[in-house]
Amino acid sequence: MSIGEGAGIDMSTMRGRDYPTIRQFTVFLENRVGQLLEVIRRFEGSKVRIVALSIADSTECAFVRFLLSHPEQGREILERAGLALIESDLIGVELPAAPQPLLRICTALLQAEINISQVYPLLVRPNGNPAVALMVDNLEMALETLSTKGFTMITERDLQGDDE
Repeated sequence: MSIGEGAGIDMSTMRGRDYPTIRQFTVFLENRVGQLLEVIRRFEGSKVRIVALSIADSTECAFVRFLLSHPEQGREILERAGLALIESDLIGVELPAAPQPLLRICTALLQAEINISQVYPLLVRPNGNPAVALMVDNLEMALETLSTKGFTMITERDLQGDDE
């Protein structure tokens, strides 16, 4: 079965607000005081909001991962700042109302033999429920698996809030 056949996921567009993944921007920063603040301030005065953030640092540099409410405008802001960045696709999924919601998600993906390489919570609750962002090794299979098992997926449109 290809994605979209009976899975309830319309992938007629390959990018944009209806694409079922969310974009992550990884920015490389020098590991020194004030660097993160300098990047975050660049979004001031725009409609772009940081909806998830993860930092991995070493002695010399830090990798800051952002999910943004308006990724197109966010990318422009980061590029204008001259920052080195990588754009990746992640899956957003609402946590089910269960005692161990991450266990349910991880079990579903393990059964489909899908590896998770990154997980972090969203700072917003798109539909009023907690949600996480996942980087997986097979986006299409993960989307199909989670959708088939009844999980609610988060799209870029869900991250924009009520400002549009």
